[in-house]
Amino acid sequence: METTPGKAQWNRQVIFFIVALLLSEVGSELGRFSVAEETESGSFVANVAKALGLEVGELYARGSQVASNHNKQFLQLDQKTGDLFLKQKLDREELCGPTEPCVLPFQILLENPLQFFRAELQVKDINDHSPTFPDPDILLRISESTKPGTAFPLKMAEDLDVGINSLQNYTISHNSHFFLHTHTRSDGRKIPELVLDKALDREEQPEVTLTLTAMDGGSPSRSGTAQVRVTIVDVNDNAPVFVQSKYQVQIPENSPIDSLVVTVAAQDLDAGINGDVAYALFQASDEVSQTFGVDPVSGEIRLKKQVDFEAIQKYEVEIEATDIGALSGKCTVLVQVMDLNDNFPELTMLSLTSPIPENIPESVVAVFSIRDRDSGESGRMICSIQEDLPFSLKPHLENFYSIITEGALDRENKAEYNITITVMDLGSPRLKYEHNIMVLISDVNDNPPVFTQRAYKLYLLENNSPALHIGNVSASDRDSGINAKVTYSLLPPETGNLSLFSYISINSDSGHLYVLRSVDYEAIQTFQFAVRATDGGSPALSSQALVQIVVQDENDNSPFILYPLQNSTVPCNDLVPRAAEPGYLVTKVVAVDQDSGQNSWLSYQLLKTTDPGLFTVWAHNGEVRTARPISDRDAIKQRLLVLVKDNGELPLSTVATLNVLLVDGFSEPFVKLPDEPKDDPQTDSLTVYLIISLVSVSFLFLVSVILFISIKLWRKRKASEVDRVGPNCRFSGHLVDVSSTGTLSHSYQYEMCLTTGSGNTDFKFLKPIIHGVPPPVSDRSSEADQVFQNSYMLG
Repeated sequence: METTPGKAQWNRQVIFFIVALLLSEVGSELGRFSVAEETESGSFVANVAKALGLEVGELYARGSQVASNHNKQFLQLDQKTGDLFLKQKLDREELCGPTEPCVLPFQILLENPLQFFRAELQVKDINDHSPTFPDPDILLRISESTKPGTAFPLKMAEDLDVGINSLQNYTISHNSHFFLHTHTRSDGRKIPELVLDKALDREEQPEVTLTLTAMDGGSPSRSGTAQVRVTIVDVNDNAPVFVQSKYQVQIPENSPIDSLVVTVAAQDLDAGINGDVAYALFQASDEVSQTFGVDPVSGEIRLKKQVDFEAIQKYEVEIEATDIGALSGKCTVLVQVMDLNDNFPELTMLSLTSPIPENIPESVVAVFSIRDRDSGESGRMICSIQEDLPFSLKPHLENFYSIITEGALDRENKAEYNITITVMDLGSPRLKYEHNIMVLISDVNDNPPVFTQRAYKLYLLENNSPALHIGNVSASDRDSGINAKVTYSLLPPETGNLSLFSYISINSDSGHLYVLRSVDYEAIQTFQFAVRATDGGSPALSSQALVQIVVQDENDNSPFILYPLQNSTVPCNDLVPRAAEPGYLVTKVVAVDQDSGQNSWLSYQLLKTTDPGLFTVWAHNGEVRTARPISDRDAIKQRLLVLVKDNGELPLSTVATLNVLLVDGFSEPFVKLPDEPKDDPQTDSLTVYLIISLVSVSFLFLVSVILFISIKLWRKRKASEVDRVGPNCRFSGHLVDVSSTGTLSHSYQYEMCLTTGSGNTDFKFLKPIIHGVPPPVSDRSSEADQVFQNSYMLG
């Protein structure tokens, strides 16, 4: 595995490493769970689904698992229930030693979609260890000349428990010479000291035996004892004294066995045999006594086994120097282990997906974790893959990565990829680990059918024959075989009342479109629908095209006369004063044509009149006007036939019949009518049947005619519920009118009012009001004698 990265490669890895550090903390915190040590295997710890706020079964669907950097897996996850169980019984002292709290980090990994959750398992201590002394018999040699108040350190008891369950107190059996004092070291360990309270006399009592008891703080409390035998010796008044009370030394973790750590030295001012000093480890733990050894004569401290920074970073060694008279001095040696880059990076593959389907962007190919047992720069790592692959490396939680596709892959272009994952630390020299994975690409139905046009526009002449073929749509599929077989179908319209399938049919194989029934342009001018083309793949892919059917008009509708009504049972007469000048507006023929375009353009023509030359019809708006002055020879009742014709290629026409009465000698006084309730109009009425009688030239003739008409109106009003209007009223409803374009003009209205003449005779009139067009001068000047234009007699 030797690779020498170029400068560009090195720069890219450094940049990626910085980004990975920034993103290393990205993730979700699940929290900390706790369990007591020595809990039986299979015990319940927590429900992960509930802690994550997930539904039951979602962990199984998303492919969950427990991951950690430990060599052993302490937990197991039930994916179906989300329960987290202990996989084995845990010993806190074995896992963490004196470290408190004892926390084991782990991660919950959800693969689909990829998500990490960090969590911790705290192993709580129980009081399962009693304090023990390394030697149940402690021997002290104390000179009889020792002054009261002198302290003699005793060997410490060891308690593997921590916290309140650890060693808390020492007691000494009752005696008259000594009492016990306890002080705490910098690392929290408690050291018992036997303090002389009363001077000793070897002749009186050559030996004192005491019981030293060590107690922890657990509930119930545990304890351990040791026998302290104090031998009183003759005077040796100078104890050995170390040159330094504390030694600090650093050693690399790859130091060989028997290498020199440090040499300690102590001096004894006594002479002769009382000045000889012997060195030994004092109150050394098992780890210290197994790792270090001291030469009793020279004071050299050497390694008995290799040290490992990843296991223990610092040692505190107590050295005792004792002379022949049992006087002793002590010093502390602090040994700091220096880390070396002696561990290769490690990679653990958590998930690998191969083959992966093509055309799916950002597919998760692999999920893995890396670690380096070194610390500092030697423990920092750079993870990379080849640059020329369509894959990217994405960091997650600390030292967790995933490989995802950068975009959609095309199996037709390349069917497999060989990815090399390179993990390199930053130590000196740099150590590297490479891991190769093979990723296969599976084929999918990735090409939908494509229409030749996004929108089709087809034309259909109305009144077509049923099952008429009007066109076709076509789509092609780049796939082959069953994936390229295209079938066509109609999509129902989202809105509207049109029943699409009753009008249109499509051949599912050829895409030919058929009209199932005859279409009427006056009912439907245009409609559109969507056609779907679906291939035979699994899952099937489809596309849509919009088809618009434009119905073309035929001239199949004759003009329809709106005014005057042609089928009315009540005759409608238009009144024209004999004094009317040429151009006087008699009435207007209103007609419509349901066709469109030029087929709906209407023209008007006077076919026949009682007196030729008296009236004329305007060709474009249907207005009937006088063409010449009215003479005495002209008949009182005129009958006009007006031809209304459309502009189709084969024009259609309708004839309207008009009745005109020539009258003279009427005035226009305006009177109020009492308020009368309005009746609802008949549903089939297009106009109000108003017939107004104004027939009289003299006072007596006027009175007799008015009386006759009034009686007739009174009788018919009871029988036929004619709409009545109030006083000072103007028709605000819009009467139907046809302009030159075939639409009704809102400016052509009629005004109805009442007039009263001498003799108490009532008349009702309808007066045409053409907004914006002033009446002829003769009409405005003869207000007293001129009859209202186009008035009608009430039936």
